[in-house]
Amino acid sequence: MFHWQLLSFTNNDEEVVNRVMEVFTELYQIYFLDELLVNHNLPIEIRAFRHTDIWTIFLLLTPWTLARVFLPERDPELELPPGWRAEERATATMSVIGPAMPLAILGGREQAHLNYHPKLGHYLIQPLIQSMEQFNTPDEAFNAWNEVIKTRNRVIEEQNRRCDWHQEVSRREFFAKCGNLERIKGSQNGHRIFD
Repeated sequence: MFHWQLLSFTNNDEEVVNRVMEVFTELYQIYFLDELLVNHNLPIEIRAFRHTDIWTIFLLLTPWTLARVFLPERDPELELPPGWRAEERATATMSVIGPAMPLAILGGREQAHLNYHPKLGHYLIQPLIQSMEQFNTPDEAFNAWNEVIKTRNRVIEEQNRRCDWHQEVSRREFFAKCGNLERIKGSQNGHRIFD
């Protein structure tokens, strides 16, 4: 038993969204309302809500961060660190970002931070943007993250397409990379001779 406390109604998307909005509005009012480095013009908003194998995943915009949240729909079978069982967290001070945990999702490996709230149970959070002051609207914040994704995808595509050992080169280019072997002097006995 890994002792994860789960949200009891993760099969009802509307209830999940309402509960998350309620919890993060409460966190804002208790912990962030008077903070100077928080963008008080930004609302709390959820986008890109979806389900995977065992997770409900969404992007969460708050005045203090843009993050990806993973709510488990069933026990994720990840060992909770000491001090992170539900009964221990109930009396602990609020942690914005808990300990890092490995996360296997959609065939890849990610890292996210454990967190807990009595109204949400245990969940994982990946901060995506932590400096929110430059954004005037939610769309600006989400568009900034979309640009990060586009850039990442373009770089991955270019790296896959342009790996030096995968790229075809002419003989001249190949030998030019090896030093001053650029000019073909001629051939002798069927072999090319280079300067």
